[in-house]
Amino acid sequence: MWEQLSHYFEILDERRKARYLSADLDELLEKSLALASPCRLCERKCKVRRLEGEVGFCGAPPKLLISSEFLHYGEEPFFVPSHTIFFMGCNFRCVYCQNWTISQWFEDGIEISPGELARVIKLRRREGARNVNLVGGEPTPYLPWIIQLLKELRQLRVNLPIIWNSNFYMSKQSLAILKEIIDVWLPDFKYGNDSCAIWLSSAPNYVEIVTRNLKAAKGEMVIRHLVLPNHLECCSFPVLRWIARNRKDAIVNVMDQYTPHYLVLREEKFAMLRRRLDPGEFRKVVELARELGLCLVE
Repeated sequence: MWEQLSHYFEILDERRKARYLSADLDELLEKSLALASPCRLCERKCKVRRLEGEVGFCGAPPKLLISSEFLHYGEEPFFVPSHTIFFMGCNFRCVYCQNWTISQWFEDGIEISPGELARVIKLRRREGARNVNLVGGEPTPYLPWIIQLLKELRQLRVNLPIIWNSNFYMSKQSLAILKEIIDVWLPDFKYGNDSCAIWLSSAPNYVEIVTRNLKAAKGEMVIRHLVLPNHLECCSFPVLRWIARNRKDAIVNVMDQYTPHYLVLREEKFAMLRRRLDPGEFRKVVELARELGLCLVE
């Protein structure tokens, strides 16, 4: 299955067009701006007036603010080289976040206009980028400005698939917009229950919201699951079983690269996560994924 996804990127320029090239971007921009004030872009629905400069839970401003952009060679093999754009801020508070300086605003970020970023994307395309990989932090709070970016890309006649690399905690309304412009979904499916989601990411109603969005986001999808120490029975196993029942068409990347970061190293209540993953733990998760017949990134 994942060989087919790799082929998808190879033939895009010749026989397929990225979804945004045929979308009604003016209408989608209008809808997304309405969602930004009062803000209902993600399921937190802070309802702050983003367009007037009010800041919600994510901390994102009413403009494009990124930490970095580059050709990424460390993503799944069928994506690389992937033009990865890291947006500032996040609607989660993951205590082990490896990008915590980005997600929790320990960096100032770099302001860039949609037109400027579009020109950078065109340059990266010439350098070999096979896609545009929108990540963070979390890209959802920037949806209106991302649509403005896509309008600029269309003017520059750039035909690159758009990857939505997200925690998948967006609102139904945002997802409806994204379905018109996103070519490949790259969601994180972190937790198998709401207790762990609240404790480790401050994300209420996590399972209901993320599984709803996973079901609704039709098309090419690669689900990432980061295996956490001591979280097999409560998280990894339920996540894999849900995927097997509901999204067996998706490619699954079971990841073993957990490393203690951020609050895990500072607060004693997270001491159970203050170690690397045991190889035996990872092996058990992979064995279950294979028993369930999931298509794994090897």
